[in-house]
Amino acid sequence: MPNRLFSPPRPHTRERRRGRRTAAWAGVLVASVTALGSAGTLAAASPASAATSAARAGAAPAGDPAPAHPQGKPRVTAAVLGLDDTGGQPKVYGDDTPYDTASIIKVDILATTLLQAQDAGRQLTAQERTRADAMIRRSDNASADALWRSIGRAPGLEAANKRLGLTSTKGGPGPKWGLTRTTASDQIRLLRAVFDTNAAARGGARALTGDSRSYVRILMARITSEQSWGVSAAARSGWALKNGWLQRNTTGLWDVNSVGRITVDGRRYVVAVLSEGNSSMSEGISRVERAARTAVASASGR
Repeated sequence: MPNRLFSPPRPHTRERRRGRRTAAWAGVLVASVTALGSAGTLAAASPASAATSAARAGAAPAGDPAPAHPQGKPRVTAAVLGLDDTGGQPKVYGDDTPYDTASIIKVDILATTLLQAQDAGRQLTAQERTRADAMIRRSDNASADALWRSIGRAPGLEAANKRLGLTSTKGGPGPKWGLTRTTASDQIRLLRAVFDTNAAARGGARALTGDSRSYVRILMARITSEQSWGVSAAARSGWALKNGWLQRNTTGLWDVNSVGRITVDGRRYVVAVLSEGNSSMSEGISRVERAARTAVASASGR
């Protein structure tokens, strides 16, 4: 199966993360300027280049309907589920209403790709594996574009999501996968379908095979270092994640999101933090990391 192409991921630790923080921020800034990486690398040097990057990233073009929440007022929602708990219900902090996904949708695109391959009785092709690796580990947009087309865009995604247990995620229009709308609790459902080894006993979705789930987990644990921010801020040892960020053409404000699995004091949690209305990418990262730490501390009783 595809996961055989990868050696076991090295554990991510707080010490390594602190040592990489300066390099990580530098890498984020480089990615923003060059428009490499995610569905939101839009902090280009000029309005023209920013608009071009926005179009490639799936950001809303000028003239799109205004969002349901007031412009200029940042908001954030966090959801946490303890994978080692028996209850099986996530704790949600903030309004569990839809946000743009930006590049966190790439986990869902990969899960759909794997599910469709399973249905066809085949493994991923070499080209699909190459694209999946780039899409998750480096957040490569061109790879996401290709896989989005191959799964059948929004209809293919939504058909897979029904089987994965998601209930509140609507695929982006046409080629704009970054404008998929989702909720924090629905991202927990997706993460549970990937990371929760007890999902069957607790009634969770088990559409993905063990090999498919392992493949997604491996890629999320090998994110390039400059994109290692986000829910990892709440971890005390290991983590696996996917981040997303985009700047909206209509407002200049940023959507910044992070989803993944973390380990705290030997216990595993899946965490989703979604935010919008941030004045800058760095402000959004700080808001997401603060929300992740607060939500995990509350959910874990620390």
